[in-house]
Amino acid sequence: MSEDSGQEKTEEPTSKKVEDAKKKGQIARSKELGTMFVLIFSAISLLMYGPEIGKGLYNVMGRMLSLNRNETYDTTKMFAVWGEVADALMFPMAMFVLIIVLAAFIGNTMLGGFNFSWQAAAPKASKMSPAKGFKRMFGPQAGVELLKSLLKFGLVASFAVFLINTFFDEILHLSVESAPGNIIHALEILAWMFLGLSCTLIIIAAIDAPFQSYNHNKQLKMTLQEVKDEYKNSEGDPQIKARIRQTQRQMSQKRMMQDVPDADVIVTNPTHYSVALKYDTERAGAPIVVAKGIDEMAMQIRKIAIGNEVPILESPSLTRALYHTAEVGEQIPDQLFTAVAQVLAYVFQLKRFNKGRGKRPTKLNKKLPIPDDYQY
Repeated sequence: MSEDSGQEKTEEPTSKKVEDAKKKGQIARSKELGTMFVLIFSAISLLMYGPEIGKGLYNVMGRMLSLNRNETYDTTKMFAVWGEVADALMFPMAMFVLIIVLAAFIGNTMLGGFNFSWQAAAPKASKMSPAKGFKRMFGPQAGVELLKSLLKFGLVASFAVFLINTFFDEILHLSVESAPGNIIHALEILAWMFLGLSCTLIIIAAIDAPFQSYNHNKQLKMTLQEVKDEYKNSEGDPQIKARIRQTQRQMSQKRMMQDVPDADVIVTNPTHYSVALKYDTERAGAPIVVAKGIDEMAMQIRKIAIGNEVPILESPSLTRALYHTAEVGEQIPDQLFTAVAQVLAYVFQLKRFNKGRGKRPTKLNKKLPIPDDYQY
């Protein structure tokens, strides 16, 4: 299948794809890595606690073979003997098993981490399908497993021959040693041979772990269309989101235009910018921007203001400063309060004059006190 069709899996899996795979139990796992850890640490624990286990077994065997007639016929004596067995073997055997369990956990979670999935544990009809089972038996994965098995057999067999030749004289010498030294010595030889054979699996694990990680990532790879579909499902269709944003802007502009008739004054650029201000005398605080716009929106604000007899004043520097630093529905910046206060004072005086309640106000100063940081 060509790349142009958009169906070739060339894209790296997204984080959502990886998380979904984990929920299904699909994570990178290396059986060889887990087996290597279990065997190597089993050999190490045998070296650590093998002598104690050997001594305990020797003492238990001697105790069992030295039961007198009374102990043989006394049913209560047997429980006492089993207590002696537990005292001799419980601690070394418990530590031996604990080390193996920890090694199994670490080895099997090192590559893909700890993960439990009910979906993977649930029974599936596909797992019992003969056709799919036949496919797994003769598929690429089965070929890889066969190759690993042959490689393991060759390595282990070769190293086993080497170890037997290395320890051959010591093994023959066991026959002339006395107990319990020969038992402990035999366990030591066994542990070292076991450790040597287990270390051969390091080579297999070093090959298998990167391959399993690569194969897992390859299985999760996505087509370009799958990435796009996932983005649409998780983030939403970009076209729909654009329409939603457009609708929200239109609704916001509509609400903004509805507030223009209640404004106290409209300051303009005079052609490109318009900002509508309102000051609530009954509430403490700075004046509020109820509407603002540029170009067509600015013209629409002025048109509504004219229709509702809202005063319009030209102040380019103040208008630009308010447009760029104040948001609709919020108070004006403190740095512009003095300039806006002069505008509002002029507007309120003009309203009282028009109602015949005062004298005509002096003309508004064109150079309002705008800080240098608010010059746009």
